[in-house]
Amino acid sequence: MSVEELSDGIFEIDLDGRKTLATKNIMPGISVYGERLFREEGVEYRLWDPRRSKLGAMVLKKFEIPLKYDSTVLYLGAASGTTVSHVSDILRDGLVYAVEFSPRTMRDLIQLCDQRPNIIPILADANKPLSYAHIVEKADVIFQDVAQPNQAEIASVNSKYFLEKHGHLILSIKSRSIDTLASPKKIFKDEVHKLEGGFGVEFEVLQRKELDSFHEDHLGLVARMFVDGE
Repeated sequence: MSVEELSDGIFEIDLDGRKTLATKNIMPGISVYGERLFREEGVEYRLWDPRRSKLGAMVLKKFEIPLKYDSTVLYLGAASGTTVSHVSDILRDGLVYAVEFSPRTMRDLIQLCDQRPNIIPILADANKPLSYAHIVEKADVIFQDVAQPNQAEIASVNSKYFLEKHGHLILSIKSRSIDTLASPKKIFKDEVHKLEGGFGVEFEVLQRKELDSFHEDHLGLVARMFVDGE
């Protein structure tokens, strides 16, 4: 078995002749969603299923993921914490603010946070960033995976309030949450156009790829926020 670090805290594992993703488990012995744990040279890793994680799929699609071990991340659409838990592993000296709208799902997320002190759970609507502005500090990265029709607007408004100067946005756009009849490619084009000049915040799109084979009708995107006068 071989272990290769692809980027800060994200590993590719050659396990039983098959390459897969993993993160170092900051809570050894504890599996979050039934994922396999294994040890190599005294280090415990958690396998990362890209079919259950848009971010994991983006890693396998060769995105350059701008997460560092000490990053501060605002995660919009945390759900029960499957991907958040891997972000928590990556941010071993960082912090992730995990925003989720569903009270039922939040119960699972809170249980995860009881085990992982670098996750701050926030029960809130990502459409209303001022409702959690008293909790969230400036973030190096915003990751968003929300099934709402105004996904570009949510990303832009939250970035306006919370993203650091020259910070990065990682966005998963779900076309069927925007329009069930229109072409996904047209929806993706329109949403990217909004990000590049709409809602009072401008982004430079660094990478964009569809996540097919892992997540149907989804576009992954990494962008950097423009700053006025620079």
